[in-house]
Amino acid sequence: MLLLLAVPEEATPKASLLSPNGGLMFWTLVVFLILFAVLGKFVFPKITAAVEAREKALEDALESAKRDREEAGKYLEEQRQQVEAARNDAQKIIAEGRSVGEKLRAEMLEQTKTQQQEMLDRARREIESERDRAIVEMRRDAVDLAIAGASKVIERNLDQRSNREIVEKFLSSIPTAGAKPVPPTAPAAQDDASPYADA
Repeated sequence: MLLLLAVPEEATPKASLLSPNGGLMFWTLVVFLILFAVLGKFVFPKITAAVEAREKALEDALESAKRDREEAGKYLEEQRQQVEAARNDAQKIIAEGRSVGEKLRAEMLEQTKTQQQEMLDRARREIESERDRAIVEMRRDAVDLAIAGASKVIERNLDQRSNREIVEKFLSSIPTAGAKPVPPTAPAAQDDASPYADA
């Protein structure tokens, strides 16, 4: 044993990694084939199935995403159409409201003008009526005053009816505001002169 240990190292052949070794190559090939067969029977089908399932899941996800995108596009288009229809309806309602408002405003203005005109006409009629009444009262008062004055002047009481007719004729010849003066007629002048002539 000591002799074996004492053998110099040069006597034992050195194995190189690059030098071909038939036995090693054979057993390596056998182990590889056995391992490949075991992997091919038990592992590779599972890996292949997992990869195929993953591919199918990805394809399904892509199809689902495509369908979702198409549906989202459809919903978006429907929403746009609904928004456009709502905008058109709102513009129609605004236009109708504006038209109704303008119509009501015109009707109210027309009613106001009509009421103002009616009030002015009524006020005019009332003023004219009051003026006519005042003129009649003033003439009556003037007749009474003229008769009283004439009675005092001529110092005798004339016939009340004939005196009133004479004074009324005279007052009717006096122009009122806006009327042309009526020239005194000859009979009125004769009537006026006759009492004084008698006097």
